[in-house]
Order: sequence, then C-alpha cells, then structure tokens
Amino acid sequence: MRNFEGSVAIVTGAGGGLGRAHAIALAAREVHVVVNDVSEMGAQGVVDEIAAAGGSAVADTADITDLTAVDSMVATTVSRWGRIDILINNAGILRDKSFAKMDLADFRKVIDVHLMGSVHCTNTVWPHMVEQGYGRILMTTSASGIYGNFGQANYGAAKSALVGLTNVLAIEGERKGIRVNALAPTAATQMTEGLIDAEAAAKLDPATISPGAIFLVSGDAPTGVILGAGAGVFAVSKMLEGPAIHLPEGARSAEEIAARWAELNEFGNLRSHASAFEQTNHYLRIADAAATESV
Repeated sequence: MRNFEGSVAIVTGAGGGLGRAHAIALAAREVHVVVNDVSEMGAQGVVDEIAAAGGSAVADTADITDLTAVDSMVATTVSRWGRIDILINNAGILRDKSFAKMDLADFRKVIDVHLMGSVHCTNTVWPHMVEQGYGRILMTTSASGIYGNFGQANYGAAKSALVGLTNVLAIEGERKGIRVNALAPTAATQMTEGLIDAEAAAKLDPATISPGAIFLVSGDAPTGVILGAGAGVFAVSKMLEGPAIHLPEGARSAEEIAARWAELNEFGNLRSHASAFEQTNHYLRIADAAATESV
C-alpha cells in the first residue's frame, strides 16, 4: 500500500470512539490530521495523544450541521497544509425509538448529523480534491441502513442514504481522481453503551475497525465499496439483484408477478450493477431479447 506520508485528513466525530481510532491510525502513518468534534475537550485530548506519539494533528470544533462552520474548517485546513487528501465522515448521534413513538424532531436531527453533515463536509472538500486531481472520501454507513434494525428508523434512513451518496459520488469522482467508499462498522462506542454486553464490547474495540478505514482512504483504495468491519472481521456488502423476467403485454399484471414470485425472488443467480443506468440497460436487453424470441 502506498505511503500516506504528508497527506492531510479531516476526521469528523474524532473526539472518541471510531473517529479517535481512525485519527490515531492515520497520524501513525504520518498524516496531518484535523481532529473534528463538537467536544473541545474530546478533540484536544486526541490531538494530545497524537502529539505525544510524535504525530501531527490539530483540533477543530466545527458543528458539521453548520455549513458555514464546515467551510471555515476546510479553509483553515487548506491554509495550514496547502491541500486536503482525505475526509472521513464519521460523526454521528443516536435517537433510538420505535417509529410510532419517535419524535420527528429527533428524526430530523439524526438525518442532519449523519447525512447532511456528511454532505456539507464532502461538498466543501470536493472542489479542492478536483483541483488537485486526488481525493479519498469515506462515508460511515451501518448494517442498520443495509439490513434494518428495530428502533432505528431515523438512523437506518440516514445510513442507507449515505450508501446512495457513496454510489453516486464514486461514479462522479472516478475521472477526477476521487475515490469514495463506505464503512459499515460494528463497534463498541459511546453511542452503543447499554446496547451490547461487556464481553461483546471488549471484542468490538474501534481499533479493530480502523484498518478497514485506512485501506479505504489509501492511494490504492477501490471506489464505490461498502466494507463491513467489527472485531477484526471484514466483509464486502453489495446491493444485489436476482433474475429478471419479462412479462409480455398480455400477461403484465400483478397476478402474473404473484404467480412467478418464487422465480423472481430466487437469488441463486446473483447480479450486481455498477450504476442505475447499467441496470436500466440490462432490463432493456432482456426485453429486446424476449421481443426477438416472440417474433
């Protein structure tokens, strides 16, 4: 893997937990790190840890839901080091409740932090990365967004949205030297206190996940990947599609779909698409082939 030395990174929500682990791991590879967290004490504590180990870091307390504050953070970073190579969108909050009992203000707050906070940071660093012809952006998604989880409609919606954002930006950034990926961590952090037992928490140390984050923001990183990580286990997740069938006009009904549901829902023959447009073309090819066969 190529050397990180001299690169510049912003890690949001880095005053503890996963962000702290990512920031320390980057600094150990001689990356200049902006440790962003709304907790000044938390951010400065991580900076002090990095400095004590001989690394380079500064604290920043910008609220990522505030676009003006994010603009200032990025401008200060570029002014200090002349570039921005890596952005890890890690900051997040939980406001768990079943959907029927969830306050919509809490729903919006979770969306604002996870989704719009990541959008703000990414939108602000994007032109700098385009200009320098290089950038690595990491979104933090979750199995809650991929598979769902009781009591996390707000969190799951935000995390699933980040997968969609990753997919689109990976396509748009490819020719500009910008690679965009998503990490789906399972870690014991302040956000999960009381949700997992002590034995499991010991195995799910955030440091067990950071190797995945480091790879996904490296020079050799892939793009458009969702990497699950936890307890030293890593796995790639994909949005997959089962077999497609063409219904001729005379049989194009809900009843026909119901009759052939087992065929549609058979995932023995899996398919993945590089983009929504590729999927559309796939459908068109199937329809064209069916039309040719019926002649």
